Order: sequence, then structure tokens, then C-alpha cells
Amino acid sequence: MGEGPLAGLKGLEFAGLGPTPFAAMVLADLGADIIRIDRPGASTPSDIGPSGFLLRSRRSIGIDLKSGDGVEVALDIVERSDFLIEGLRPGVMERLGLGPDVCHERNPALVYGRMTGWGQSGPLAHTAGHDIDYIAVAGALHPIGRAGSPPPPPLNLIGDFGGGSMFLVSGILAALFARDRVGGQVVDAAMVDGTAVLTTMAHSMLAAGIRTMARESNLLDGGAPFYDTYECADGEFVAVGALEPQFYSAFMEGIGVEDPPGQYDRSTWPELRQIIASAFRTRTRDEWADHFADTDACVAPVLSLDEAPAHPFNAARDVFIEVGDQVHPAPAPRFDTTPTGSPSAPRSPGADTAAVLAKLGYDAERIDGLRAAGVVH
Repeated sequence: MGEGPLAGLKGLEFAGLGPTPFAAMVLADLGADIIRIDRPGASTPSDIGPSGFLLRSRRSIGIDLKSGDGVEVALDIVERSDFLIEGLRPGVMERLGLGPDVCHERNPALVYGRMTGWGQSGPLAHTAGHDIDYIAVAGALHPIGRAGSPPPPPLNLIGDFGGGSMFLVSGILAALFARDRVGGQVVDAAMVDGTAVLTTMAHSMLAAGIRTMARESNLLDGGAPFYDTYECADGEFVAVGALEPQFYSAFMEGIGVEDPPGQYDRSTWPELRQIIASAFRTRTRDEWADHFADTDACVAPVLSLDEAPAHPFNAARDVFIEVGDQVHPAPAPRFDTTPTGSPSAPRSPGADTAAVLAKLGYDAERIDGLRAAGVVH
């Protein structure tokens, strides 16, 4: 905290899962000073599974938001914040007494960021859902997968983090930029909205008549044999992305094909796929990686999550770093004038309660009283 291009900005995060803490993590990685409000009885970072690493670089205060005094403590933090992040169902923050209207009364310049799957309005706004549901309705799930098979769940990277968190981050930054002109405002970031935006190029290709609705029949969905994954002699895989003619030529030369079929003649694609598949079965993944190193053939080894940090490229660029005693992805992007600092390890819920309250001007007697009443923990 305190380093990076967002140093000096103060944020408030209401604890949530997945896309909400990820958005807060990105902003904290870039230097924003964020306080997270955790609920009584919240788990520690070591045993909350999917959100553990996402909680890095923030302080935590434990508040019972079902109490009037707890809401008042939260509003004291709101008053001193530039932005707020919450990911509860529509209406929950209002029922707690912490909706946008109340918060803007205390801090008219506040950027109020809301993260949901379906958005704050519409017929599905109050229903449950998860990443797979949002990307299905947005049209992003249908094109994924092999022909003749149901679309596979593509992890939760597209809806939760791509269409959700990153659009919330960009929305908050845009609203902060506009704050001098319009004051504070609400950012309604819906995963289905953001995911739909991510499909813009696919819609453009469809409108231009250069994309079909059938899976595994287009350039980027496994239809093209020179843009796909292949099994190697050891059962591991390589990824091939030789789209442009010059890269295709380098790739064909690399697998020993002197007179390759025409790259964009679809009638040759079945034959070409067999040629490529047979070639890759003759060596292991790492042998092919070494073979294609420092070429423009666009071939890369398919690494597992635990292999990626040790890959020479990732190690040389510090794509992964140690935070505490664990390996995390490093903050991104990078800045030459306002570089980001090293993330701090996730804090246990409520670990900074006394320090945060003292910073707000609460004296020791008042802090002890709030603790005794169960308002803070």
C-alpha cells in the first residue's frame, strides 16, 4: 500500500467472494489504500479457499453491520473514502442502511462501485447465478469447446474476473476521473454486461460473414489446425498460434514440412491437422518448446498452474512473486514512473480493527466499548 499510480486514493470494500475481492486486489496492487469490512465470524485467509490470495494488500476491520452502531462506524469510513466496492444482491446494502443515497449524503464525492452478475436492474437482477450462467446468457459460452460436445465450463475467468472485476475496476477509475466534473456516482458493473462487451470482436466477425455459429469451425475456436493445441510424445500439450503467413511458414519449417498445404484453403485443413498432430507426437512437450525457442513460429508449452512460476520467461520477468511464503501472480500492468510496491500478505478478518478505528479518531475507551457490545471484532 502507498506505492503505485493510485497511491493516495482511499477505498472501502465490503467483503465478498470472487470478483469483488479481485477488483479490490487489483486496485490495491496499483497503490490504493483499501479497508475491507469483514463480518463477525468470518474465516481467516488460510481457510477460505478461493478468496485467500485475493485479500492481499488490504487492512481488515470486523464490523457487525446488522447493528446501528456498526453501520455508523462503516459510514465514518465512507466519509473518508474515495471509492466503495460491494458485491451483494441488489437491495441488501439499502436494507443495511448503506445504500448509495445514504453514503452520498455523508460523502457526495464517493464513487460507489457495485458488482453483481445480472446488474442492478432487469428481470433477473434478484435471482442467483454464477459465472457459467452469466457467460451463457451473454453469448460467450456457446462458441467454446469442441464440435459435437456441450460447451465446457471455461473456469470462471470470463464472467467473474474478465466481464466482472475488470469492468468494475475500469468503471471506478473512469468515475474517479469524472469526479471533478460531476461528483460521486454509482458504477453498476454486471458480469453479463462486461462479458457481452468481451464478445465484441466475435460479433464483428459474425456480421462480416467470416465467422460461423458452429463450434470448432472458425479461426480461433480450434477450427484452424494452425491455431490449436496438440498432444506430444509424453502426453503433455503444446499450443500453436501461427495465424499470419510468415508465422505459419516458420511453424511448418519447424515441424519439417517443406511443401505445406495452403494455409487458408479449408479443404486442406483435415490433412494439415493430421500432419501437425503426427509431428508433435514424435517429441515431448519440453523438447518441442526448446526446438521452437527464439523463433516466430508461435508455439508454446501448455503449462500447469504449478509449472508456470518456474518457466524461464516467467522467472526472468517476475511474472510470479513471493508474498509471505507463498507464490502469487505479480501486480500488473507495470509503470515506469510510479511502479507498484510488493503486495502484502492477506490479513485475517478483523486483524486491523483497533488500528483502523484509532485512525478514525476513536479513543481506546470507545473502541473497548464497541468490542464489548459486539459491534466490532
